[in-house]
Amino acid sequence: MEEGKYLPEALEILSGVKSPMYGVPGNHDYWSKVPFDGMIKCFAATGGAWLLDEQRTTLDGKTNIIGVAHVGPKHSLSSAKIGMKNILLFHYPAWVKKFDGQKFDLMLAGHSHGCQVRIPFYGPIMTPYAVDEYDLGLFQTKSGPLYVTSGIGWYPIPVRFNCRPEIVLVEI
Repeated sequence: MEEGKYLPEALEILSGVKSPMYGVPGNHDYWSKVPFDGMIKCFAATGGAWLLDEQRTTLDGKTNIIGVAHVGPKHSLSSAKIGMKNILLFHYPAWVKKFDGQKFDLMLAGHSHGCQVRIPFYGPIMTPYAVDEYDLGLFQTKSGPLYVTSGIGWYPIPVRFNCRPEIVLVEI
C-alpha cells in the first residue's frame, strides 16, 4: 500500500474475496506507515490472515502457512511442522538463501515486480535489492519450490515492458 489514502478502497475490493486470503507486508507497506489493523481484519474476515511473523493452520488441519514479515527470515526456521504441508510467505526472494536448507512444500515471494522491464532473450535490465537471481517465476531451491510473482505494482517509474502484472491464486 504505497499511499494510505487508497487503503479503504483496496480493502473494500479485497473484502469481496470469498476464499481465505493470506499475506505478509512488504517494504512499501512499511514505508507508507499505514497501520495494519485494516488488513488484519479484512484477511481474517475471509478466513485467512495477514501474517506478521506468525503461522496459522488452515481449516483442513493439514496445511501450515507461515508468514515472515519485516523481522527477517530466521524467524521461520523452526516453524515448519512435520506431517503437514508447509507454505512459507515472505517478501524478499533472496531470503530463500538464508533458510539453511529448511524444507517447505511451497514458498511464495514478491518484491521484484518482475523487474518491470524485461528485454526479450536478455531478461531484466535492473533487479531490485534482495532479489538476486529469483526475479520472476518458479525456482527450485534447497528449501523447496519458490514462486516469485510480478504482482500488480511498480516502482520507481510507472512502466512495465514484457512483464505483465499478475495476481496469483494458489489452490491447495
